[in-house]
Amino acid sequence: MKRAALLIAALTLTAGCTSVSEIGPETEPAAAGGACGVTTAKLADEDVTPLSPAPAPRLPVTVDSADKRKVTVTSADRILAVNLYGSLAEIVFSLGLGDRVIGRDTSTTFPAAAKLPLVTPQGHDLSAEAVLDLNPTVLLADDTIGPATVLDQIRDAGIPVVIVDDEQSLETIPEHIRAVAGALGVPAAGEQLVTRVQSEIEAAEKTAPAQGEPLRIAFLYVRGTAGVFLIGGDGAGSDSMIEAIGAVDAGTAAGLKKFRPLTSEGLINAAPDVILVMTEGLNSVDGVDGLLELPGVAQTPAGINRRIVDMDDGILLNFGARTGKAVEALATAVYGPCR
Repeated sequence: MKRAALLIAALTLTAGCTSVSEIGPETEPAAAGGACGVTTAKLADEDVTPLSPAPAPRLPVTVDSADKRKVTVTSADRILAVNLYGSLAEIVFSLGLGDRVIGRDTSTTFPAAAKLPLVTPQGHDLSAEAVLDLNPTVLLADDTIGPATVLDQIRDAGIPVVIVDDEQSLETIPEHIRAVAGALGVPAAGEQLVTRVQSEIEAAEKTAPAQGEPLRIAFLYVRGTAGVFLIGGDGAGSDSMIEAIGAVDAGTAAGLKKFRPLTSEGLINAAPDVILVMTEGLNSVDGVDGLLELPGVAQTPAGINRRIVDMDDGILLNFGARTGKAVEALATAVYGPCR
């Protein structure tokens, strides 16, 4: 996902609430595109699973930061890992170094990290004061968080700042894990985590039905409180998740790139069997009834059958170490029993 799409995604706001059903054992099977109602895709365990035993960092190391700087890290005793998605902190915890993390960003909400001090009090803008008060020995970030002046203040204070590439997709997860592990002096643990995550993703991909016409799924990025209504297409990140469960990304099939404004004609032409949204996005339009009032939604097969799947904002497009579990949860919600 490129920077324009990232800035759009940064409009993650909360509003309202609605009742949604959870995945559970039921006797009524889900029909492809049939009336199944709204389903929430949930991980079986929302926390991270750290490597065990925890690795011991071997430092100092000098690494190539994504901002073209060479950065030397001498200590991983007090780690800050922050970005728009919470994926960097998730990787650090999954490597087994969570006990060294001293703060978090707004998107890092999994249980093991939820009580850490927040260093992004203004949405996804870093507070230099909040960071420096925690006295980190290394800061890991990417270009989805800033501003640049704050990162410069942190560097000027003598804290190593390692920037990781910000492209979010299934394909870039190994690269991100290796970058984080390398900067923290645990490259072998990084390879171990890469192997585990890739195995989980591959296993989750196999849960898709082997026969029948693939479902068409459209991802809608909606923030009713901000008046933001977008449909995802090729390169939006949501397309990777949809394709991973053996479905067709309706936006990509309609020729859309990244995120585009939602129009009645565009969505009707995309003809999704299922509409995928973030949970807070669904909340922000007052649930399924509000979603059906958006342009074209009620006229699609998904709208007619009320086939809506929602997933937590911090999981769906996270592309961190829990992505295999996220793909599995999405497949279960889309293909599993109706509630």
